[in-house]
Amino acid sequence: MEKFGFHKVTGGSSGSPTISHNRPHQPPPPTRQFRKELKVANCPQTAMTSCALGNRVAVLPLDFPEIPNDTPILMDGQFVYSIYKDESTVPGSIGLAGHMRLWGRWSLDQVVRVGSFNIFQNNQHAAYLGAAEISVDFKSRSKAHDRPIKHDQLVARFLATYENQVLQPSQPIVMDFEGNVLQLVVTGVQVIDLDQLLADVHMETRFDAKGILIQQTKAFFAPREGSVINITGSARHRPRANPIINPDFKLETMGIGGLEQEFSQIFRRAFASRIISPDLVEKLALRHVKGLLLYGPPGTGKTLIARQIGKMLNVKEPKVVNGPEMLSKYVGASEENIRNLFKDAEQEYKQKGENSQLHIIIFDELDSVFKQRGLAKSDGTGVGDNVVNQLLAKMDGVDQLNNILIIGMTNRLDLIDNALLRPGRFEIQIEISLPDEKGRRDILAIHTAKMRENNLLAPDVDLEELASLTKNFTGAELEGLCNSATSFAINKHTKTGSVAQVDTNIEKMQLTRNDFLNALNEVRPAFGVNEEDLAKNAPHGIIPFSLHIGAIFDKGRAFIDEVKSSETERLISILFHGAPGSGKTAIALTLALQSEFPFIKMLSAESLVGMLEPMKIATIDSTFRDVYKSPLNILVIDKIETLINYVPIGPRFSNDILQTLMVSLTKQPPNGRRLLIIGTTSQYSVLKHMNLVDCFTNTIAVNQVTQTDELMKIMEKIGFMSDTARHQIVQQLEESASSDEPPLRLGVKKLLQVLMNARYLKADVPMVVENIIEAHMA
Repeated sequence: MEKFGFHKVTGGSSGSPTISHNRPHQPPPPTRQFRKELKVANCPQTAMTSCALGNRVAVLPLDFPEIPNDTPILMDGQFVYSIYKDESTVPGSIGLAGHMRLWGRWSLDQVVRVGSFNIFQNNQHAAYLGAAEISVDFKSRSKAHDRPIKHDQLVARFLATYENQVLQPSQPIVMDFEGNVLQLVVTGVQVIDLDQLLADVHMETRFDAKGILIQQTKAFFAPREGSVINITGSARHRPRANPIINPDFKLETMGIGGLEQEFSQIFRRAFASRIISPDLVEKLALRHVKGLLLYGPPGTGKTLIARQIGKMLNVKEPKVVNGPEMLSKYVGASEENIRNLFKDAEQEYKQKGENSQLHIIIFDELDSVFKQRGLAKSDGTGVGDNVVNQLLAKMDGVDQLNNILIIGMTNRLDLIDNALLRPGRFEIQIEISLPDEKGRRDILAIHTAKMRENNLLAPDVDLEELASLTKNFTGAELEGLCNSATSFAINKHTKTGSVAQVDTNIEKMQLTRNDFLNALNEVRPAFGVNEEDLAKNAPHGIIPFSLHIGAIFDKGRAFIDEVKSSETERLISILFHGAPGSGKTAIALTLALQSEFPFIKMLSAESLVGMLEPMKIATIDSTFRDVYKSPLNILVIDKIETLINYVPIGPRFSNDILQTLMVSLTKQPPNGRRLLIIGTTSQYSVLKHMNLVDCFTNTIAVNQVTQTDELMKIMEKIGFMSDTARHQIVQQLEESASSDEPPLRLGVKKLLQVLMNARYLKADVPMVVENIIEAHMA
């Protein structure tokens, strides 16, 4: 406790020892709250020693008459500096040294917001620095030397020069030490409350972890990586490496939205071992992660994430390569290309060992090169196998490197060689799936931020509404939607009769809600099915002409709820069977729409027309992979008998397609995803003989229209003829029917076609009855 200024004394009225302390002098708080806007200027020559070397900013006394020297101020809401009043400062400006401007990313004449700062506000007592970690190097390389510098003298100079200043991680400081100008960077701080015994407070690297430097602060200096500075007699403390993650990065400013959970998982698994001290790494026997694999559908942001990771890390510029670029027609050249990627990391690791800086290599389209070995020898050279072997050796071979992180991206995780996916190689595999509604809203906010900032977005544009209308959109497709909406807005200002000239009012253009709605008709998602396309299969909606229809929907909704909430049943499949035209497809698609599942996909023979059998199998397999892109998914397989090429004569069906369907229907969804499959067939007995029916969880029969009261409800629903005419149609059908057969037996779809045809023919009652009987007999 004595190191924090506490002193143990004995005596007192009770006779028991008491604790007292000498609280360090704290910086004078401002007399009142203030906010100013000042222009950035160079530090005045007359104040160079007090400002540039004293870690202060220069201000004109007339601009701050109400507060004394050394009062801390807050710049742009983030950076804390103490002021130094100098008469030579330009009025309305604030003098900053070059390293200060670099830290805050300010340019000369830029306006900065300056406000009062009180570290003790809101009764906050944890405001002092118990310890600080600082990296040090010579300011000028030409004046660098390796003569010993005593750690204790360095600490003493630092505390004497900057006592009572507020410091924070990543802050650069230029300090004069025995005629040498040193460049310091605060890499970590320990913020304490002097009224409490805080012996085990951990070091903070957060940008907003601020504290007052006091004489009791334990300062630990370590040479910056690559520096020749020779610090002797160091304290018994091993500082952490420079913070690997920039403390002030934000996903929004990087153009990434809806991926907070994925980024959190990446940081936790890939960088956790690299942000703690080397001592703790040794105690925990941690092994740094070397490979991170991002997989998912195209356009979801895998490449964007990989490229932006380099911007948020304090590491060397990542090497970005496309998979096919590694391949060469010359023998051994492909393997050499792989080795060259690791050459810089190997050389640095031999020189510096664990102090080596992290090297990042980004592989795009990983599946195009590193396929399963033994399957890519069509050219007879075996190059594909060789490059896989070379990468395996570099990532986790005999000569292991601990200073690399390889980030791979792929749309087809199943194609990559299994040896690359084990721990020690690409052990972290994170799926970047389709964004949910909140994610789509965040992505739209990013792509429209500039529009809103420049008043180019009309008030009627509701991002929440657009997010709900863009189900199954990837991030790339949402960007395309914004571009399409912009084109509609620009088109409104195109001069009449010309497509190449715009009117003078285009500077006042605004993107409206209608522009985005028009764009929605133009930009369609590659995954899933547009809800409008699904609704077209039931133009008259669902007509509850019998209690049987209501029972079907009750069962269907029960299965939907089960898939949503069951802890065990993550895959449920239903087969609707019945005569052609009985409404199976309409019921299946209506249930899918009513489920409000985020991802709905439809597989039908229409999408396979013209394909050879291998291509059909590949398409079916790809469709089943697509329906795992969301937490909740529905797949509608329409007319299954047509998918397997069933015909009543000749070659009856395709056994290969049948086996593909049977395996896919029973395969459990990965990663906790949930899937409801709804199939339809008009050949139930055929599927039964093929054992395909056994692959479904449940089967539900869809009956035809057989009773005249059911016909009456259908005619009333669509407003067919008058009430009198409808009763006459029913009466004549009943009179024409025999006693042992129902008056009619028609699928509701066929019946609706007959009635709509009669309406446009303007048929009378006898003709309508005749048409119904003909359809019944067909």
